Amino acid sequence: MAIPDGTGSASTTPDPAALARTLLDLHVPGSPVVLPTVWDAWSATLAADAGFAALTVGSHPVADSIGRADHEGMTFDELLTRVRQITAAVDLPVSVDVESGYGRSPAALIDGLLDAGAVGLNIEDTVHADGGRLRAAGEHAELVGALRTASDSAGVPVVINARTDLFLRADGAETDRVARAIERLTLCAQAGASSLYPVGRHTDAVQRELTSSLPLPVNAIAVPAEDSLTHLAELGVGRISFGPFWQADLAARSKDLLARWQ
Repeated sequence: MAIPDGTGSASTTPDPAALARTLLDLHVPGSPVVLPTVWDAWSATLAADAGFAALTVGSHPVADSIGRADHEGMTFDELLTRVRQITAAVDLPVSVDVESGYGRSPAALIDGLLDAGAVGLNIEDTVHADGGRLRAAGEHAELVGALRTASDSAGVPVVINARTDLFLRADGAETDRVARAIERLTLCAQAGASSLYPVGRHTDAVQRELTSSLPLPVNAIAVPAEDSLTHLAELGVGRISFGPFWQADLAARSKDLLARWQ
């Protein structure tokens, strides 16, 4: 295991199993880990130097940074190229958004991520390679289970963040959407997920219902310039990420800076 030198930079090759356990231990409901969503070595180093304990690599920001579309407009190999650059730059646990899997087998996803130095992943239930359909609840849980089996076979307790897009898609009736998300993510928990991600911008009441009803730490998405760590902690969240919002905020501020020179 690498010994951090206080700067966030890598010094020796870290032990992936130890990094995965460290990442998992940071997921505490009511005292959430904040994983800044990064897209390259520069943003990763910026977050590491700010003192964050772990990072997540966002598919949308990475795709934007290399001129590709989100929703698997880039390839898994292109994503892994960026992941390798990030893990070479920082000595922190890194999770990666692998969207719906890029058409790869669970074993190929786990092997690719571990080879690139990552120890966690997001897996969503929208299948971009199949017309954007939503996986059935049991189908998504089966995929989570296969990822856990592949992780166990590799000897690394990869942190699997099982995501549902029910809220983003406004899928089905609103009246039972929360209940359906809870049912869907509970199946993922039973299949071997480490944390659960009902992605979307929720009211406090919905967020509380999700965190109180789900059996694992819940990931909330936050807008860095607007949301509050204290408030999300009070709602029982166990993990916070920024999705594309940190990159978007930097882009907006950069436009203001550049406008002064026009």
